[in-house]
Amino acid sequence: MTIKMRRVGTSDVLTVPKSIKNRSSEYEVYQDRNGAIVYMPKRKNPFKDSKFVENHLYDGDDTRFVNGGVKEDELPQ
Repeated sequence: MTIKMRRVGTSDVLTVPKSIKNRSSEYEVYQDRNGAIVYMPKRKNPFKDSKFVENHLYDGDDTRFVNGGVKEDELPQ
């Protein structure tokens, strides 16, 4: 399928064909070094969400971590 860019006011517009289903109301747009134009659905950054950060802060409890110590006989001679 081929579409053409058209001018609307001071912007260039690419029409989204009807066969492409709309999955988001906002998109981030990028152009790669080969000139391809990529539209990615805009997603919420969880690290800017105070509730997410509050629930995922390290609480100092390392009892669930695997002990990664090295025994003396495991060290190279």
